[in-house]
Amino acid sequence: MHNFLPKIFYFINSFDEDCIRKLDKKIAIIYRNYKKKDIYADLLKIKNFCKKDSRKFYLSNNVKLAIELKLNGVYLPSFNKQIIDKKIFKSNFILLGSAHNVNQIRLKEKQGVDIIFLSSLFPSKNKKKFLGINRFKFLASQTKQKVIALGGINEKNIKKLNLINCYGFASISLIRDNYNTIKSLIKKY
Repeated sequence: MHNFLPKIFYFINSFDEDCIRKLDKKIAIIYRNYKKKDIYADLLKIKNFCKKDSRKFYLSNNVKLAIELKLNGVYLPSFNKQIIDKKIFKSNFILLGSAHNVNQIRLKEKQGVDIIFLSSLFPSKNKKKFLGINRFKFLASQTKQKVIALGGINEKNIKKLNLINCYGFASISLIRDNYNTIKSLIKKY
């Protein structure tokens, strides 16, 4: 088992050094940009910054590149169905994966993920379909893996995370735009 698995994750799609620098070092970074074709230069900048600043850094949906760049691990979105031979990883390489239902949870377990991100917990402007508290708790009970809450988490509903007994949470806008709101939560996670 890994000696340190992050509990708070921040999704980014570009490198903003000032934004990342102000974050608590317990917050892990996941680079997720499916639109940009050439991401290598961005990844090197982020990797070097995170290494120098003692931050965990993960790449979304590209196992080969995450290994090549010696990142902390990779995030496998729900649509990624690739079964990976874990023998190719160094021992501290972490697999993260997202799921929306029981079938996807089983797939992520087969893939050997260390943490499962369940989403979307709450509605958001981009996602009207969401799990809600009860469905989230049911899905979380269907796995022995650590579970991260993802989706629609904002200043108004963040205290509801106490109702679901999750390992941690992930966000984009809450962490980027309301960092002072989550400072007290960081101590809990």
